[in-house]
Amino acid sequence: MQSAINFERHKEQILNNEVFICGIDEINDIALRLKSILEDKDKIVLLRGDLASGKTTLVKQIVKVFGCNDLVTSPTFSLQSCYEKNIFHYDLYNKTLNEFISLGMLEEFEKNGLHFVEWGNDDLEDILNDYGFEYMNIKIKKLDRLREYTIET
Repeated sequence: MQSAINFERHKEQILNNEVFICGIDEINDIALRLKSILEDKDKIVLLRGDLASGKTTLVKQIVKVFGCNDLVTSPTFSLQSCYEKNIFHYDLYNKTLNEFISLGMLEEFEKNGLHFVEWGNDDLEDILNDYGFEYMNIKIKKLDRLREYTIET
């Protein structure tokens, strides 16, 4: 595992975005940063990235740094997973936005806690804006064995 000093070399501040480039062994650093941003907040986090970019892996680590012992898996077929400490996890990969809404998932966002949505998109973002939900984006880009995480707050 690289030291925090080395990790800082791979962090940039671009406008209100934070960009990190790191490997899987440094994902805990990203999760700790997100914990500092999200702790004691009710917020929706849209996770954007290609297939196998690490969206579920990031949620696993976030759940862990929040002190939860839950088993985290991708809710691709169940649509939603609920974890300790009011952490919710959704996956829209095989659902349209209309299906997501018709299943009552938009109302789930009214629950206190953190809501991580894999495959969130611009249409969902528009709806969140229209309804006044607080949200942020995390974009994950594959770079061979590294990942580029852009945290848009």
